[in-house]
Amino acid sequence: MEHRRVGELRAAAGFMILMAGLGVSDSLRGIFAPVFQQHFTLNASGLSVIIMVSYLGNLVFLSLGGQMMDRFDRKKTTMAVLLLWMAALVVYVVSDHFLLLLVSVFFAMGASTLLNTTVNLLTPLIFTAAPGMLVNVFFFVQGVGTSASQNLVGRMADSYGVFRGVNLFLLGLGILAALFLAGVKIPGSGERPEAASSAQSLKKAVSFAAVTRQPGFWLLVVIFGFYFVAEHGIMNWLVAYGTGALGLEASRAALYLSGFYGGMTVGRLVFSPAVSALGAVKSICGFGGIGAVLFILGSVLGGSGLWLLSLSGLFLSIVYPTMVFMIGSVFPQHMLSTAAGAVISLGTLADIGFNLVFGRATDYFGYGISFMAVPLCMAGFYLAYLVFAGRFGARSGQIIWKRG
Repeated sequence: MEHRRVGELRAAAGFMILMAGLGVSDSLRGIFAPVFQQHFTLNASGLSVIIMVSYLGNLVFLSLGGQMMDRFDRKKTTMAVLLLWMAALVVYVVSDHFLLLLVSVFFAMGASTLLNTTVNLLTPLIFTAAPGMLVNVFFFVQGVGTSASQNLVGRMADSYGVFRGVNLFLLGLGILAALFLAGVKIPGSGERPEAASSAQSLKKAVSFAAVTRQPGFWLLVVIFGFYFVAEHGIMNWLVAYGTGALGLEASRAALYLSGFYGGMTVGRLVFSPAVSALGAVKSICGFGGIGAVLFILGSVLGGSGLWLLSLSGLFLSIVYPTMVFMIGSVFPQHMLSTAAGAVISLGTLADIGFNLVFGRATDYFGYGISFMAVPLCMAGFYLAYLVFAGRFGARSGQIIWKRG
């Protein structure tokens, strides 16, 4: 028992360090967008290529990585993905070439998203007590990394050298996280630690086709796709929208962005008891509905309403981790990682398509008109989720955090 407790403490420390680093890493595209445009002489279409490649990395890593997690040793697979993320950071630090930047973005963002999802899925398998609360703590720490980087780094993001320095710091965090996680026992697919050995003998490949035949799969893809475009649209384009369409200084636009993710950080910690009490469906319908209304109003009202957009992050905070965790109550445990990877990776196709079109639309119509696609996607997310709640609410109403 004492040995397990030590392992859980090591895992908690490693996950928190890793999630903080991933939070910073994921925010750098939006923060350094003006720097990338200036350094590499890019227009909006060129900048959208960087973002599109990052989501292509998400697609590849989640579609293949989920199957690897279900089929092979989770510990080795997790550490291998962590090493790939750190290798991409090294290229960031030492290179100054646009093509190398694209390659690094592909691996850094793909590995980051897979690690993020893996932490979410492994938490109830590693920790015997309050896994739901721990998931929100880990995402809280990630939010701290995201919000702090948008606030602090956003003020210093005036050169490519600063971008390199930030990634050197992230490399240090990755090494520290790897040292903590190296001694942690990670169970097999869908099992508690004491059943890991038997799980290893039962592992077999789960086909993509089998996952897609599960009830609710394609509706979840639509839900995740709309949500990804909405939230990531803020992360990647709010600063450019604020400076290009609203006439704000980059530091002020970054402040609204920081407020949005700061709200997400606080909300994941404050609202987690309510989510555990209400269950997944009621929580997303309630908190997600309030957040969607504030998000849409803040986006449409422009400069005078951006504070509403920032406030929406507080209520939207529980949406993504709750939806990922909810996958466990919709799909059988033996295909959980594959299902999560398939849903999220296919949802990521919406991100790829959006950023491919958004850059060209911005060059043609300007940021003011093009950015309105973001609140439309938030409305699409919530409407699609209401359909899901009506069809599958009884099945997934109680989130799997309550196990054990």
